[in-house]
Formats: sequence, C-alpha cells, structure tokens
Amino acid sequence: MTDTHIPPGKLLLVGVGPGHADHLTPRARGAIAEADVVVGYDTYIDLIRDLLDGKDIVRTGMQEEVERAKAAVELAEGGKRVAVVSSGDVGIYGMAGLIYEVLKERDWRAEDGVEVEVVPGVTALSAAASLLGAPLMHDFCAISLSDLMTPWEVIERRIEAAAAADFVVALYNPKSGRRTQQIVETQRVMLKHRSPTTPVGIVKSAYRDRQKVVVTDLEHMLEHEIGMLSTLIIGNSSTLVHEGRMITPRGYHTKYDLSPAEAGGHRLVPARRLR
Repeated sequence: MTDTHIPPGKLLLVGVGPGHADHLTPRARGAIAEADVVVGYDTYIDLIRDLLDGKDIVRTGMQEEVERAKAAVELAEGGKRVAVVSSGDVGIYGMAGLIYEVLKERDWRAEDGVEVEVVPGVTALSAAASLLGAPLMHDFCAISLSDLMTPWEVIERRIEAAAAADFVVALYNPKSGRRTQQIVETQRVMLKHRSPTTPVGIVKSAYRDRQKVVVTDLEHMLEHEIGMLSTLIIGNSSTLVHEGRMITPRGYHTKYDLSPAEAGGHRLVPARRLR
C-alpha cells in the first residue's frame, strides 16, 4: 500500500528590513532562497523582487493579512517551504503573530506540525532612529496610531501613560488619508507632559528611494508631511538636537567627564594585549 502521507513543510517568517538590500540580513536572504513559495503584501514583494526568480508568489493587497496567513499555513501543511515576508521586523507589527494565531486555531503542535522559524529584521523604529542620530539611547516605547484593530480609547491611554512616564515614543502608522485626527490628538496629549520644544524626528520611507528626514519639535511637528510611510520619534525631557541630530543622553554625563582630555590623558593599549 502506498504511503500518501505528506510530511509538513516549513514556515519562514521573514523580516526584510526597511527596504534597501544592504539592510536585509544574510539569514533573511537565505530563508527566501530556500523557500518554494513567497507570500507577502504587494509592496513588500516588490522590495525583494530581485530574490524571487523561480519562486511561486502569493501577493495580496492592504488589509488582506488574514488571507495571506491562511494561505501560507495551508501551503506549509501541504509540504511547501513558505517564506512569509514583512517589512522591518516580522515580529513587530508584522505577520509573525497572526501566523501563530492561525496555527493555534488549527491545533498546531511544535513537535510534529509545520516547522516555524522567525527571522528578525531591521524594524522601522531602528531604521528611523539611525537616520535621526541616537534618539533611542534611553527607555522608549512604540505605539501604533492605527485604530483598525485597537480601539482609539486604548491607544490614547497608552500615549498618555508613555508621555507621563517620560518615555521616548516611536509612532507607527501615524496618519492616513482617512485617519487624520489621531496624530493631532497625540500631539495634544504629549504637550500636556512635554515642552513644546521637545525634539521630534519624522522619517518617511527610511532607506528607500523617496526617503525624507525631518527634525522638528513637538509644537511644530504637524506642519510637516506625515503619512502611512512615516515613522515619528518624539524625544523625552532630556532629548536634545546637535548638528541636526537627535540625541537622548543615557546619563553618562552624570558619572563621567565627557570634556576633551588633556594632552597625554589617553592611554592606548597595544592590540596584542586585547585578549
């Protein structure tokens, strides 16, 4: 009798970074290479199109995440090696959580079910921060302003708490064509706890062709272009701007003298002694 059992395949949940090939990790590149099928949102598929020769592609539009997740799981259960791609980090506002939710609903078991590997990537948060300087050097949080999945009342409470606790705050999904008031309300809440001169960085399309970087302040941030491709970083009470770069001190200046050393004040250790 012929054994018709199909061994389960593998789900590779891949963060492809902010968009430029230089920020795609070697493991992410390898995961895509080993996949039979690549599943993703149209824009994310386009970001890695040079890596997709010979691959079957499942691509869908905005707000079709559930369909993508179900398709990916079903393909993997049929024995395929499936790469599910998200921009940035797949585990930060990406597809990893939804894939696991779908697997849970299908009574997936790690020991004998589809193999799952999560491949991290450079998220929008860290990509934007690198272009702005060093705004995330002290405690920070990330908040999505999209109320598609989360009630605005919940989001607003989180903004209030983060502002009161003096976190540096990174904002994902700050504004869209139909969703314009959330960023206005966010500014209002932040101004209850922060100076109007608090530095704010706005990064659009980090490391992509239409990249735009603006450093402004909390009072004037709404005067600049903000959209779905933007990531905002709002500084804390210590964040400063020097030479156009946002810097959030971690506190070294309270423990160490950061002023220039006098001549002869540095001690060089020969490389051979650094073991």
